[in-house]
Amino acid sequence: MTTDPFRLERRRQAINGWLLLAPALVMLTTFAFYPSAATLWTSLFSRGTRRNPSEFAGLENYRALFDDPTFWTAVTNNLFYAGVTIPVSIALALIMALWANAKIPARSFVRTAYFTPTVLPMIAAGNLWLFFYTPGFGVLDQIGALFGAPSVNWLGQPETALWAVCAVTIWKESGFFMIFYLAALQTIPPDLKEAADIEGASRWTYTRRVVLPLLMPTTLFILVNAMINSVKLIDHLFILTKGGPSDSSKLILYYIWESAFAFFDRPSAAAMTVLVLAVLGALAALQFFILDRRTHYR
Repeated sequence: MTTDPFRLERRRQAINGWLLLAPALVMLTTFAFYPSAATLWTSLFSRGTRRNPSEFAGLENYRALFDDPTFWTAVTNNLFYAGVTIPVSIALALIMALWANAKIPARSFVRTAYFTPTVLPMIAAGNLWLFFYTPGFGVLDQIGALFGAPSVNWLGQPETALWAVCAVTIWKESGFFMIFYLAALQTIPPDLKEAADIEGASRWTYTRRVVLPLLMPTTLFILVNAMINSVKLIDHLFILTKGGPSDSSKLILYYIWESAFAFFDRPSAAAMTVLVLAVLGALAALQFFILDRRTHYR
């Protein structure tokens, strides 16, 4: 019986391909696919107790969420939080990268200073900023007292609590995003700057017409990461506000944690998690199918 060598070669390549994919498939199945499927399944059941075990409830948990004012408060806060932190962090990261990439004295020190907040754990960063925000003897109040300003409870007022949390995030993430911009700036050929100088282009024209378009793929990458980060903040909320006062700084992931581990309402937390995953999936699809095709410089 003769065997087709071409078919054997294809089978061997297929086996090699699956073997190469196996570690990634095992990791994704264990830590992504299975938890996502289990979360979706949990969201379809009612909250159970010892006396009343959980029962299949269909979409009832989702209906309850849409009728929950706290859920909409958390969603509104998260949209505001993302709308403030994402553009400001990206803009500051770009400005810092342009400055750190220029020929300035102590350039290495400047880069290190910008990146230092990134390496701090969020818990440590939260405790550090408590030193700034504490009423009466915090750094901000001490500076304000020099100009006769009254003491402000930055974390204890609904009007300022979420703004204070946003400031911590911007301070923490700008240096991280700067690293990506700095790496992208160093890949731009210096011939383009020389050609722009020969043509008499100003620094602003060169930046707007050449640098920014070439940085668009990096900007898209940073934008996607910033959007993901905006829905996974929980660490320094424990230190700074715990979602208060009056839920004014409660974000969606903190509400998920609170529902699951403080109120022991796992189905409701699972339903919120499914909605977050759906939104992030839609944003990822938007990136791959629409934005990614328009970000490369032609």
